[in-house]
Amino acid sequence: MPYTVALLAAASEEQGPGDTLRIVLLVSIVGAALLAWFLLRGYGNDDNND
Repeated sequence: MPYTVALLAAASEEQGPGDTLRIVLLVSIVGAALLAWFLLRGYGNDDNND
């Protein structure tokens, strides 16, 4: 995994900030989706412990 990050960083340095911003945006969207799933998964249980 660290090799992939280093490879992406080296490739983005050659082409300007566009690729870096694209990677950051993609990672943040995936992270937000995982965070939403983690926070909302507890609301679907049917324990009925009123």
